[in-house]
Amino acid sequence: MYDPVQLRTFLTVAQTLSFTQAAARLGVRQSTVSQHVRRLEEATGRPLFLRDTHSVELTEDGEALLGFARTILEAHERAAAFFTGTRIRGRLRFGASEDFVLTRLPEILEGFRHEHPEVELELTVELSGTLHERLDAGRLDLVLAKRRGDGDERGRLVWRDRMVWIGAEGLRVDPDRPVPLIVFPPPGITRARALDVLQADGRPWRIACTSGSLSGLIAAARAGLGVMAHTRGLIPPGLVRVGGLPELGPVEFALLQGRRPTPASDALAAAVLAGGDRLSRPA
Repeated sequence: MYDPVQLRTFLTVAQTLSFTQAAARLGVRQSTVSQHVRRLEEATGRPLFLRDTHSVELTEDGEALLGFARTILEAHERAAAFFTGTRIRGRLRFGASEDFVLTRLPEILEGFRHEHPEVELELTVELSGTLHERLDAGRLDLVLAKRRGDGDERGRLVWRDRMVWIGAEGLRVDPDRPVPLIVFPPPGITRARALDVLQADGRPWRIACTSGSLSGLIAAARAGLGVMAHTRGLIPPGLVRVGGLPELGPVEFALLQGRRPTPASDALAAAVLAGGDRLSRPA
């Protein structure tokens, strides 16, 4: 009933929230993406996206289809791997940004390890800026991290969202006093965005907490020490959006491969891209 090609297109649109970006990632025309989605909507008998000239959002039925689409595609991939008999081996150095510590990335990695038990997977969790540096230095093979901004289009887009200010429930930012910030240390991309936005808005600020771990930042925010910039779709429990501050703008997460891609890095990249919608939801 459901064409795997159309389901893969659907998942890509759901992850990027853009027909244009989905077409670029899949290497097809935008009209092809629209056609795949339309045929899938005809097959389900339900609208899957709400879209206008400015935005694309999943409908409730679209959200429901996400899990089914992943299950169907994973079954196809397992069958293909079984009958082709290909076995991937070797060492794979994978870097993931701190943003994904509390998401369902472990599920994707667990599935990859199950499918490719002979791959020696080494995971590095770090700030996005640090991961970019290590990839450029040849110390990592594959990285899942924020794009640096300023027109950076390297890598394959996995997920797009917006950044927002968050803090403890009931926290109010006094407009007459410096904004208390909870931030990663340099070269944190989120830190740089927060400081740039406040400076452009003419808002004074002070550092209330610095931590290299997301758990440390969340603990400080829950204690009411200040506000932190964070991805809208990954707001941790116990924290809420805080108003009265300038907009932080969009954020993009991308997969970047080293100078010499390997079968192992290609396979994990495919797994992350196929399960990218899981990364936009806390575990």
